[in-house]
Amino acid sequence: MQEIKISIIGLGACEAAQLSDGAMSTLLGAEMILGSKRQLKVVGHLLKEHQITPLLPKLDVLETVLQQYYNQGVRSVVVLASGDPLYYGIGSWFSRNFTPEKIAFYPAVSSVQEVCHRLGLSLQNIDVLSLHGRPVGKLRSKLRDQQTLLILTDAQSTPQILANELIEAGFYEAKITVCEAIGYRYEEISSYPVKALLRNPKSFDPLHITVIDTGRSVKPLPQFPGFANHHFITDGEAGRNMITKAEVRLKVLSLLEPRAGDIIYDIGAGCGSVSIELNYWCADAKVFAIEKNQQRYDCLKQNQKKFGLVTNLHAVHGSAPGILAKLPVPNKIFIGGSDGMLPQLLERLWSQLAVGGQIVATAVLENTKHDLVAFLNTRNVRGDAKVMTQQIAISHGDTLGGQLVYRQALPVSIFNFIKRSDEPVIKLRDPQAADK
Repeated sequence: MQEIKISIIGLGACEAAQLSDGAMSTLLGAEMILGSKRQLKVVGHLLKEHQITPLLPKLDVLETVLQQYYNQGVRSVVVLASGDPLYYGIGSWFSRNFTPEKIAFYPAVSSVQEVCHRLGLSLQNIDVLSLHGRPVGKLRSKLRDQQTLLILTDAQSTPQILANELIEAGFYEAKITVCEAIGYRYEEISSYPVKALLRNPKSFDPLHITVIDTGRSVKPLPQFPGFANHHFITDGEAGRNMITKAEVRLKVLSLLEPRAGDIIYDIGAGCGSVSIELNYWCADAKVFAIEKNQQRYDCLKQNQKKFGLVTNLHAVHGSAPGILAKLPVPNKIFIGGSDGMLPQLLERLWSQLAVGGQIVATAVLENTKHDLVAFLNTRNVRGDAKVMTQQIAISHGDTLGGQLVYRQALPVSIFNFIKRSDEPVIKLRDPQAADK
């Protein structure tokens, strides 16, 4: 498609198209106009008889369809969009798949902007979340006290479904405002206390935006790294048993330093405290939490739901290293448990890691420390790793006979291995030094 020109035109959030002079000229000059049935109807009275107006195909075949039109002689195509094509719109797909010189954008006022003006909200003071084609559970990770949240929805995220999520997250006093068919003659805006909306059977217009005023939650999620242990559902008393405790977890998080695009394994994830925090603070990293114990795996899944991490946190039920063959190759790994397979696991993972890859492991038992020290010694001999190790010993305050005492928890050893090339470094002779 060397010569085809694609223009993406936003129609605005209203019954009649809001087109700039440039957008109107481009629309009238295009050989083909692609859009939904509703969008094509909006501009139908503007088009000429010779202009072709097929329905917009699904995105997974759109590039192929455009190539077919190009082969048939089409050189100018308009794609209709709602509002601002580059704000939660189809425009981002074109930006990813075509070079800038082949595409042009003509934005109009978006439905988000229209809703903000209807309700007197400053766009910079609200949070926007799209649940269109996304799991509704994602809402949970975005909820904060005293927040205004604007939601782009679909049939799986109706106002009643959102109300149920708010109740489960403890936002009993939240208010939900539903803005239906904004810009149309039958536009309607209605507000409901969250509990009342749960009991309301009303069906809302498919073209709607939901605005949530959260109020305060009676069971808020933490808002700073180092979640208190009691926030996690475990296979014992809340915050106890198989989780990495907050003090050690914070150190592990700081060593792994998760970033967008990372693929991270949490092996022996237990009930998931490390995985949860990794993904909660870095939603664009892919985290694979691997746990073989059924009860702990069930707790991991419950924590995943509780914190709303439904996109890039993948709970994997199985044993390492066997289950790892089904997963993408990681660049960062945390090992919190290995069920006696630590030496084999370390060697296999190390061989897969690229230069710059990282393994962080914790140990309480002497046998585990022995295995990690042996691995450390091997790395030192081969010179293929930057190694750091330290031990954390925490004492918690308690009372004894009415007096303050400190009770020491078992110390935890932390090993951090960063892979580097094992090729010898050849130091070149300084030519200037040779001339002296």
